[in-house]
Amino acid sequence: MSEQQPKKSDLSRAFSEDGAKKTHIGGQALIEGIMMRGKLNWAVAVRTPDGGIYLEEHDLASGKQKNGWMYWPLVRGCRALVESLVLGFKALEIAAMHAFGDEEGEKKALDEAQAVEAQEELDAAGAVALSEEKHFDWKRDFGNPDTMVDGLGAQRTLEVVQGPEGDAPEGAEEAAEAAAKAAPGEGDAAPCEVREVSADEPEMEFGHREMVFSMVFGVVLGVVLFIVAPAVITNLLVGEYDGNPVLWNVVDGILRVAVFVFYLWLIGRMEDVRRMFMYHGAEHKTIHCHEHGLPLTVENARSFPRLHVRCGTAFLIMVMIIAILVYTIFPLNSIIGAWGVPEGLPKLALVILVRILLMPVIAGISYEITVRWAGSHPDNPLVKVVLWPGMQMQYLTTNEPDDRQLECAIAAMERVLARERSAA
Repeated sequence: MSEQQPKKSDLSRAFSEDGAKKTHIGGQALIEGIMMRGKLNWAVAVRTPDGGIYLEEHDLASGKQKNGWMYWPLVRGCRALVESLVLGFKALEIAAMHAFGDEEGEKKALDEAQAVEAQEELDAAGAVALSEEKHFDWKRDFGNPDTMVDGLGAQRTLEVVQGPEGDAPEGAEEAAEAAAKAAPGEGDAAPCEVREVSADEPEMEFGHREMVFSMVFGVVLGVVLFIVAPAVITNLLVGEYDGNPVLWNVVDGILRVAVFVFYLWLIGRMEDVRRMFMYHGAEHKTIHCHEHGLPLTVENARSFPRLHVRCGTAFLIMVMIIAILVYTIFPLNSIIGAWGVPEGLPKLALVILVRILLMPVIAGISYEITVRWAGSHPDNPLVKVVLWPGMQMQYLTTNEPDDRQLECAIAAMERVLARERSAA
């Protein structure tokens, strides 16, 4: 009897089972959903509270004809990074609008329904009590006028409903017209509220301001965590930058990677983020399935590894590795000597400022390596070496998805593919 073959790891399978049909479609995990981006459009699929899938797609307008220089080598990496950030936050906003529903509105409607039901029960109980207490008996109450009036439901007071000139009292026409509009006629549907937003009126979007604030806050937090904090700690451990620039940059880079890994591990322990990482795994499995030329079904997608060689996580790790080289090569010591920058805080502030200003260059170089070169030469042994750190990071940023999450990824992918097939 033949021995059972050892099960391959997701890392080994991601390299060895990379599909022959390399696709340009990429994705992003969202709150209870997936965003897939193609050449012509991007689509969002969100699992709604009622168990359905909400789908929304938007066109992608290429600016290559107007701004061709933005597609030059190195520059295109910065453009792609900015576009990915903007589209990512838009997709997150859509997911936030539909993943949880209008919880406050549902709670309010439930409270109102319960209040109406309680009032109806109270009225019914009061009517029974009044009926028992004020029950009219001809033999007993015939000679009592007040009892007869109450028992027969007669009107005690006289109300004027029309003026002496035949005119309705003030406000009566408006009330009658409102009542006529409110009461549906025969065969009419129940009334519904329709709100039109004028061009001058700001559009009411759930969490739009919060999402913009989150985007700005995220950028600031990223600068503080991955540039400022490692630089300050390195300055305390190694000393002034110009004392030993090579050692300074190496220690700074190691600290930056350590902070990044710890940050991913920490947020991955949160339930919402853990589920988002499951959608990240669903995205990879779906793209694997498409690149192998198989029908996009849950059964087919489930069989593939959750890691993928063309994931954006590899790009982020490459950014941190390239940053060490660029910061070391950059002649910052010459600038410090030429400007006569004093010791202490001014010199550290200059080091941090230069790191921020060099980020577009680093992003451009990283894009050319991980996306252009590695994506075009997946069979090159050197590619596996270059992408290995990023592949290891995917163990933190992806989790094994369930079938419902795979359904969302497939729905978003099919919407992008349908658009490209129709255009072709």
